[in-house]
Amino acid sequence: MQPRDRISYSAIVDRPRLPMPDGKRMAVWTIVNVEDWSIDRPMPRAVLSPPMGQPLQPDVPNWSWHEYGMRVGFWRLLEVLQRYEVGVTLAINGLVCQTYPRVAEAALKAGWEFMGHGFEQLPMHKVDNQPEAIAKTIETIRAFTGKAPRGWESPGLTETDDTADHLTAAGIEYVADWVLDDQPVELATKHGPLISIPYTVELNDIPMMALQHHGSEEMLRRGKDQFDQLYRESAGITRVMSISTHPYITGAPHRIGYLEKLLQHIRCHDDVAMWSGEQVVDWYRSAKSAT
Repeated sequence: MQPRDRISYSAIVDRPRLPMPDGKRMAVWTIVNVEDWSIDRPMPRAVLSPPMGQPLQPDVPNWSWHEYGMRVGFWRLLEVLQRYEVGVTLAINGLVCQTYPRVAEAALKAGWEFMGHGFEQLPMHKVDNQPEAIAKTIETIRAFTGKAPRGWESPGLTETDDTADHLTAAGIEYVADWVLDDQPVELATKHGPLISIPYTVELNDIPMMALQHHGSEEMLRRGKDQFDQLYRESAGITRVMSISTHPYITGAPHRIGYLEKLLQHIRCHDDVAMWSGEQVVDWYRSAKSAT
């Protein structure tokens, strides 16, 4: 199915409020993406362009850029997010459970939700057998955590026309690839509805830092502007804001402090829930059934 076959148009101003529990009016969903970058392939992202513009393999400097995040940056994110008692979703390549078990174990101990992020860091368009790769990711996470993931974020937010059908067939309940709303919405699939919850390319450190090359303070400036606007709007209609981070980017020493200041700003509002993805889904289903 094409995207407009999966979801009909809906103006947010035409929807019911979808009240939240405990007097909350808005939810913030924080995602930490942990990935396995194979030195045998071109790097998914690059901070250093190749000499004379000719891509080279092995790409040691850009592989090492990512590796820094798993060795050092992740632990900065973990400390800050725990200190502010943030409900976190770990978007994880299934392979990370095997190649970086120390990282996965720390996230599990912290009580973070595990969300499937492909088995390898490879666009869905390049996956030879999507149902097999999805099933392998789910089973690897289940074996590591004791619980199958309920959510999915495709590497690079990539999908083919049938990815959503494969996900629901495998038991996935929600997806983060469709960055098209400030509320959860339902996508039609061959195996029942798939909930799309608000993910972000605007408050995501890859576009901000690796692609648009903003200064480190952009996370705070843009994050506060995004939050303040959505908070004002949530007085009328409930909103969900997401913050997407990667250890090799936001976990850098010159950036982590700006995430901390953003969390300080958000935490000054007692009527904002800091939820994981599955908490957003559970609230949405309950609120929608009550309308």
